[in-house]
Amino acid sequence: MNYESFFTPFTHKSLTLRNRFVMAPMTRVQSPGGVPSTQVAEYYSRRAAADVGLLLTEGTVIDRPSSQNHPDVPHFYGDAALQGWQNVADAVHQKGGAIAPQLWHVGNSPFGWEPPVPFEGPDSMSVQDIEDTVAAFARAATEAKRRGFDALEIHGGHGYLIDQFFWARTNNRQDEYGGKTLKERTRFGTEVVKAIRTAVGPEFTIIMRLSQWKSADYEAKIATTPQEIEEWLVPLTEAGVDIFHASTRRYWQPEFEGSDLGLAGWFKKVTGRPVIAVGSVGLQADVTGLFAGGQGSERAGFEELLRRFERGDFDLIAVGRQLLQDPEWVAKLKSGRLDDIRSFEAASAKTYY
Repeated sequence: MNYESFFTPFTHKSLTLRNRFVMAPMTRVQSPGGVPSTQVAEYYSRRAAADVGLLLTEGTVIDRPSSQNHPDVPHFYGDAALQGWQNVADAVHQKGGAIAPQLWHVGNSPFGWEPPVPFEGPDSMSVQDIEDTVAAFARAATEAKRRGFDALEIHGGHGYLIDQFFWARTNNRQDEYGGKTLKERTRFGTEVVKAIRTAVGPEFTIIMRLSQWKSADYEAKIATTPQEIEEWLVPLTEAGVDIFHASTRRYWQPEFEGSDLGLAGWFKKVTGRPVIAVGSVGLQADVTGLFAGGQGSERAGFEELLRRFERGDFDLIAVGRQLLQDPEWVAKLKSGRLDDIRSFEAASAKTYY
């Protein structure tokens, strides 16, 4: 197969990439005290050196007392953590890559560890809590730009805080941050985007990761129709999102009956903005199958990936587990060394190299 179109440059505002491959954000819990170390810088720069175009960092939490659900999740606030992240960005740039931090608040999502104050979610937050959280996102965005990152990503999916406001099942508020319609429930997310846009200015690239599925419910749906996709995304687009990251378990799976468009294709159709597709790229099994002991296959689905990319369904392609297993996955694909690619094994999810 001819993969040359995957290796064309991409530019949008502050973001210039050498190819269309993105390292997907993957929580690594390797930053004790919230401070990323030299090891973290080496982890990201190793992949930048092997031709990954854009590195999206693991989720980095904003300055709220219960924004994290594990003690070793990295912070994006405080002098030590921010200096650590600046070192990461510098290391990636030295290898010719681009990098964006993913800004995160886990919401009411316990993970076996308790923060110093109770977890907060839509139904427990006061209006003042909401305003303070929006401000914390904006402060983190200011630091991302100041520390030399190329863009930033807002985590708005997977059942975490922003997603909890979107979803009718977790947002039962009766004030202006709730509502019966999806459009009404976008208010918190749009306020976060607007505050970040004000903080970073018009030319800094804002990416937003969204999903239908939740970590605790793979079959969940935020939007059940194309019309609801529009209700969901148009306010976020108008608020200032530049690129949408459509997180799915299988990028090729049709989102609605009557069309073969996946979630990324619908995002592109509705917004006209650049879109990142993700979901078992280069793998034979999806996330649940792999962690149950399935194996990855580097050749699986490339024909379909190329077809959808060249059709214009999406602009960028995020790769997760294959880049955990094989940091040189993109470089090997570029040079046609597919037989040298190491297939993903579930045990690699616990490694950090």
